Amino acid sequence: MPNRTLRLIGAPTDIGAGSRGASMGPEALRVAGLADALTARGLNVVDDGNLSGPPNPWLPPSGGYRHLPETLAWNVAVRDAVTHTLNAGEFPVLLGGDHCLAIGSITAIAAHCKRVKKRLLVLWLDAHADFNTSAITPSGNIHGMPVATLFGFGAGALVNLADPAPALNKDEIIQIGIRSVDPDEKRFVHEQGLEVFDMRSIDELGMRVVMERALANVDENSHLHVSFDVDFLDPDIAPGVGTTVPGGPTYREAHLCMEMIADTGRLASLDVMELNPALDVRNRTALVAVDLIEGLFGKSTLMRRV
Repeated sequence: MPNRTLRLIGAPTDIGAGSRGASMGPEALRVAGLADALTARGLNVVDDGNLSGPPNPWLPPSGGYRHLPETLAWNVAVRDAVTHTLNAGEFPVLLGGDHCLAIGSITAIAAHCKRVKKRLLVLWLDAHADFNTSAITPSGNIHGMPVATLFGFGAGALVNLADPAPALNKDEIIQIGIRSVDPDEKRFVHEQGLEVFDMRSIDELGMRVVMERALANVDENSHLHVSFDVDFLDPDIAPGVGTTVPGGPTYREAHLCMEMIADTGRLASLDVMELNPALDVRNRTALVAVDLIEGLFGKSTLMRRV
């Protein structure tokens, strides 16, 4: 990893969200010192600045979706930027922005893995399953739909960003930290056979066992992608998100999660999503996020010899 270039790609939009402010997330991460922190870990970091896309018109749903044309435009931009980065042999770090942008990033990553014959595993770190459809949620907010869309259940224009669609199957994603799921969404997740380690799993097994199980099949042919929604964390340590859900992982649990991912040596792409500085306290959530991202790249609290 130290010889590899990390390319920061800002996507400053809250186009898929139900509250405003995630559009400021990329700048908050920069202010919190993300590039310097990763450079200090011996990584070559290039900040591409921000992608461009349409403004948020803040309209009610139309045909079951809010802002579908704008969401498509942003995801096309993300897909193309991530594809370009992967083709250059670099590590894309997508700075969101709301979690609908994972449609574009994971579509690009899944296509790349097919081209280079790598086995993809997405770790979806989130309080929410994000497996809603327009038939399940009346809000039409697409940031609650990216996983369903990546499985082929959603607006055709977004589903078909992948060629062939769908972008993902149930063996390519594991969800961790889930604790807020609508009843119909829960049934739909079960029907599709997703592997989910919810907060009760973490409570009962502990984060170490959960991560051991989640990472059990990662090997030298794996491309590990982390889609890190900051609301994965307990709001006591990360209040700066639009959809806080109590009872999330503590700082130590989250750091262990990140350290164990780093230990695999197979992390190859990253989304950092839903940071909302408008709801934060003195950029505290961004600082915690940067600290945990450092954990993904080798920062460890380990003192004992292993």
